[in-house]
Amino acid sequence: VVKEKNRMGECPVWEEREGALVYVDINSQKVCRWNPLTNEVQSVSVDARVGSVALRQCGGYVIALGTRFAFLDWDTQAVATIFEVEQDKPNNRFNDGKVDPKGRFFAGTMAEETAPGVRARRQGALYTLFPDHSVMKQLSQVDISNGLDWSLDHTTFFHIDSLAYAVHAFSYDVHTGKIACPKLLYRLEKEEKMPDGMCIDAEGKLWVACIDAGRVIRIDPETGKRIQTVRLPASRITSCCFGGKDYSEMYVTSAYDGLDEASLAKEPQAGEIFKITGLGVKGIPQNFCAA
Repeated sequence: VVKEKNRMGECPVWEEREGALVYVDINSQKVCRWNPLTNEVQSVSVDARVGSVALRQCGGYVIALGTRFAFLDWDTQAVATIFEVEQDKPNNRFNDGKVDPKGRFFAGTMAEETAPGVRARRQGALYTLFPDHSVMKQLSQVDISNGLDWSLDHTTFFHIDSLAYAVHAFSYDVHTGKIACPKLLYRLEKEEKMPDGMCIDAEGKLWVACIDAGRVIRIDPETGKRIQTVRLPASRITSCCFGGKDYSEMYVTSAYDGLDEASLAKEPQAGEIFKITGLGVKGIPQNFCAA
């Protein structure tokens, strides 16, 4: 549905108030917004790689860029830094993020590659930005902090550390925002490659984007089993969210960075954004950041 190609399209968020899909292109350092009615893509350029975007209650967006939490005013394109983490790790940057049921913004970090396929291990962490602008570190020694979401009853937090090739479930205290007691929920099969972004549907099942495997998979957190696979026409599938007027459509982002010329020739749609319909399940609206 979005033909404008992204180097590293990520973190799609359906913004009901605009009737639009908001997402980032990490490597192009852009926050983008696509209007399905006009098919127009607008974008705001920022001064660092931007790992994630979320909606703010008071309008505009909260973003995680470089190693900073910041607010983005869409109309003026102004970016206001709120908090900086990991100033001692110049090779780190924020990656995926999402807002919890109480308006706190969770986002995690990772080390950038120093050469193709080479990165320092366990340099990342997971942070929570609270409505009062304070920040708490939830996890440390993470490789690539990635997809995240909460169970429908708000008692479980789901998180992906990509290089663990797994989805983990944590107990989650909705009152304090704290996570604890991680346990393995699902380990990816060899052909599913590496897990990336993730979202939950209205039945409480998880959808995981599998980068380099050209698919999203649906997992039942009750049984820890994969129950569905949807293949897409691009291999570097990065994330997914539900949207549309009744949240029955799934939007899926992809990337073309990391593909060589031969692969790009075989994948003319690499970096585009896809819409999946007819899944027979709906998503739930995004939470708003209260900061």
